[in-house]
Amino acid sequence: MENTYLNEKDFRDLLNEQNAYREALTLAQWDMRTKIPRKAVEQRSEVIGFLADKLNQLETSEKMKFFIDVLKDHTSDEIMQKIVLECEEKYERNRKIPNNEYKEYVMLQSKSEAIWQEARQKADFSLFQPYLEKLVDYNRKFAEYWGYEDNIYDALLHNYEPGITTKTLDDVFPKLRNSLSKLVEKVNHSKDKPDPSILKGHFPKQDQKAFTVEVLKQMGYDFESGRLDDTIHPFAISLNLNDIRITTRYDEEDFRMAVFGTIHEGGHALYEQNISKRFANTPLATGTSMGIHESQSLFWENFVGRSKSFWNNHYDLFKSHAPEQFQTVDKEEFYRAVNEVKPSFIRIEADELTYPLHIMIRFELEKALINSEIEVKDLPHLWNEKMVDYLGIEPPTDREGVLQDIHWAGGDFGYFPSYALGYMYAAQFHHYLSKDMNMDGMIASGNFRSVNKWMTDHIHQYGKSKKPLEIIKDITSEPLNPDYLVNYLTTKYTDIYRL
Repeated sequence: MENTYLNEKDFRDLLNEQNAYREALTLAQWDMRTKIPRKAVEQRSEVIGFLADKLNQLETSEKMKFFIDVLKDHTSDEIMQKIVLECEEKYERNRKIPNNEYKEYVMLQSKSEAIWQEARQKADFSLFQPYLEKLVDYNRKFAEYWGYEDNIYDALLHNYEPGITTKTLDDVFPKLRNSLSKLVEKVNHSKDKPDPSILKGHFPKQDQKAFTVEVLKQMGYDFESGRLDDTIHPFAISLNLNDIRITTRYDEEDFRMAVFGTIHEGGHALYEQNISKRFANTPLATGTSMGIHESQSLFWENFVGRSKSFWNNHYDLFKSHAPEQFQTVDKEEFYRAVNEVKPSFIRIEADELTYPLHIMIRFELEKALINSEIEVKDLPHLWNEKMVDYLGIEPPTDREGVLQDIHWAGGDFGYFPSYALGYMYAAQFHHYLSKDMNMDGMIASGNFRSVNKWMTDHIHQYGKSKKPLEIIKDITSEPLNPDYLVNYLTTKYTDIYRL
C-alpha cells in the first residue's frame, strides 16, 4: 500500500512537471496568434519547438513507462486508473514518432501559422504552399507510424474524435448533405424571405465588444479565469482550469462576425471552465474530443444565440449598444434576418443551414490529400470547384477560399469533421435537454444557469474521463443520430421562411 502511495505521488510530480511545460507552451502559442511582432516569429518558433520537445520527452520517457506499468493494474483509485490509461495511449502513440521529427514538426507549425497569416492577407496561396506541402508530408508519415486498419485518414481522425472512422463519415455526410440540400432548395423558393439589408451599417468595435461581454457574463463565462482578445481567426485556448482564454474577430460593417463568433468561443470556454477540479493538472483536464467540444460551442452559438427566445430577451440590450440605424428595426424581422440562409465564402460566417456543407468540402479535400489522391498545389482550384458544386458560388480570391482557415496551417488534419459531428451532437443534446426543462422559456427569461448546469452535469464536469461516444450514449441512450439536426433545421427554417 505504501509503495503504491509513493508511486502515485511521484507520478503526480511527473504530471506536474509536464503541465509546467504544457502551460508555458500554450501561453507562447496564444501570444503567437494574438500579440507577437512579426520579426519575433522565427525566435518564438524555436522556443515553441524547445518546449514541445521537452514535453514530448517527458510523455514518452522511461520514467513515464515505469509509472504506467506499476500503476495500470495496481491502483484502486478509479480516476488514477483513467489518468494512467490516458498517459499510456499518449505514450504509445508519441513514442512511435522520432523525437527529432516531432520537434521539427512543431517548429514548422509555428512558422506555417505566421506565413499563413501573411498569405491570407495578400491572398497569395503560393507563399503558403511549400509549408503546407511539408505539413501534409509529416501528417502522412505520422499516420503511418501510428497505424490504421481501413484508411490512413483514420489515424488522424483518432487525434480529434476517437471512435469515429472515415467509413462513418462517408456514410453519414452524404445523407446529411442530401437532406440539407433539399431544405436549402425549398428555402430558395420561398416567397417570403427575410431582409438582410436591415442588418447593414457601421457598428463600432467597442460597442460590439460591450454587448458580447455582457452576453458572455450571462452565459457564465468567468472573466476572473479568462480574457477576451482580438485575432485573425477566433479560437479558445486553455492554459489550465483557471485560465481559459477566448479570442474573436470584429467587422464594423457586420456585427454578426463578432457576436456569434464570441458566443461560439464562449461555449468552448464554458466546457473547460466547468471541468471538475479533481482532474486539475492531469491529462483528463480537457474536453474529451473536438466533436464534443464543438457541440458545446455550436450549441451556444446556434441553439441559444440564434434562437428566437434569445433575441426576445436580448434585443433591448443589443439596441442599447447598437448605433442609431438599428433602433427602429422590428425584433421579429431582425431575428429572421440574422438567420438568413445565403451561401457564403467564409465558413465562420455561414448560416446554420449551409454550415455543414463547408465542413464536407474540407473533409473531402483533406481526406484526398492524406490519401495522396490530390496534391497541395491543386487545392485552390479544387476548393473553388467544390464551392460551386456544394454552394453555387466561387471565391473571388484565395483569401475567401482555401486560405480562410488556420487549421491546415497548424497541421490539424482530421479536425474539420469534428465541426459537423459537433453540430449533430449538439442537436441530439438539445433534443434531450428540452425534455428535461423548458429551454426556450429559460433563454427567453435570460436564465442560462439551468442550461449551463445541465451541460456541466452531463458533459463538462467529466473532462476527458469519459469517451465521446460514451457521453452521447449516457445522455441519449442511442448512438450518433443526424436526424435530430435535420429535424431541428427543418422546423426552424420552415418558420423563418414561412414555407
